[in-house]
Amino acid sequence: MIKQIMPLSLIVALRFFGLFIVLPVLSIYALEMEGATPFLAGLVVGGYALTQAAFQVPFGLMSDKIGRKKTLLFGLLIFISGSVLAAMSDNIYMLLVGRFLQGAGAIGSVVSAMIADLVKEEERAHAMAIMGGTIALSFAAAMIIAPIVGGHWGIDKLFWLTAILSVMAIGILFTAVPQPPKIVHSYSEEESKMLDVFKDKSLTRMYITFLFHSSIMTMAFFIIPLVMTQSLEDGGFGWAKAELWKVYLPAMIFGLISMGPAAVFGEKYGKGREVFMISVAIIFLGFIAMGFATTPWVFIMGVVFFFIGFNMFEPLLQSFVAKFAKVHQKGAALGVANTFAYVGIFLGGLLAGYLMQHFGRGTLAIVVAVIAIAWFIWVATMPNPNNRGNVYLPLDIFDREKVAALTSHEAIVESYVNETENIAVVKYEKDMIDEDEVRGLLS
Repeated sequence: MIKQIMPLSLIVALRFFGLFIVLPVLSIYALEMEGATPFLAGLVVGGYALTQAAFQVPFGLMSDKIGRKKTLLFGLLIFISGSVLAAMSDNIYMLLVGRFLQGAGAIGSVVSAMIADLVKEEERAHAMAIMGGTIALSFAAAMIIAPIVGGHWGIDKLFWLTAILSVMAIGILFTAVPQPPKIVHSYSEEESKMLDVFKDKSLTRMYITFLFHSSIMTMAFFIIPLVMTQSLEDGGFGWAKAELWKVYLPAMIFGLISMGPAAVFGEKYGKGREVFMISVAIIFLGFIAMGFATTPWVFIMGVVFFFIGFNMFEPLLQSFVAKFAKVHQKGAALGVANTFAYVGIFLGGLLAGYLMQHFGRGTLAIVVAVIAIAWFIWVATMPNPNNRGNVYLPLDIFDREKVAALTSHEAIVESYVNETENIAVVKYEKDMIDEDEVRGLLS
């Protein structure tokens, strides 16, 4: 599994590193450009998410139709062009266009769908955790490198670095990423339409969770650098840009540590819903601390709490969507989930910029607290994705026509054939039937 997942994880980590590396300092940089306002700076921070939201589903559908690798190449090329334009920007509007173009390379759902193709469902959480871990490491590196490079040599160099790393990702794509297996399913063209991914209420609940998660992330990254670098007279703590790594490093360390227990309890012990609820509560406490801190150390403690709560979601979100989605709609479902995530990023950037311009961080913290309460209630009422299991049936022993006929049983969610491995896969509801009973239906 590691050999299959690591090249893809490295690709997505390099790309996310390019997005993350500007986040710790972008709001400050944007405010210094010609024509900038706090609202436009917020749009720059979250603007790439608008085009990400617009193109996640088309990219997911494209990958289902023409293949994952071709789609990944197309998205990376678009992302590179946006990074170059952002690096060359000399005013806020040119920077906005570059950020929008960066977002148009919407490959996140394609990578997740490809991992879902390559890995059995029982191992998928582990695979997603590996990918989440590499993203988190790239995130940690970006949090440390960005303030140092941006503070000493200029933030435009960060965009150039992003473009170079994306070129490296293309090289990895065609030298190390394996071809996904050939999957055969019996879904009709009518069942494969886009709206089908909204029919499952469990999937819809996950989409909204993505929205909450990403919007609050953007609001955090908008206020952290601003508050830490603003003068004492303006309500900040007067730190230099190059010192921001001292804020992000401890937060990232605790955030990375929190991912392991979250993955274990969420997948191995089937407590994903409970992990989500704890995460939301920790994020709530983090924002209250950031919103009303009167010393930098209390503010930093709030940042640490935020990172712990935020990172606890990472190993589980994509995995849960892939569990709820049927085999023919994984790319589309993950595309919709990521669309909701990027809509959240966009709205979070706009909301943070507006509230900071007109009210201040205390009001922003109260707004986030209200969102967190609604989010907590939403998560508390969602179903547990671990209630579904899979049976893997070798086709040299079991008849594929009999396997396909199992879908008429009320406890069978779906069945499909992995031609590459010559096995049939049957997904079933654990609270209605067990694995032995599924095999018994084929006797």
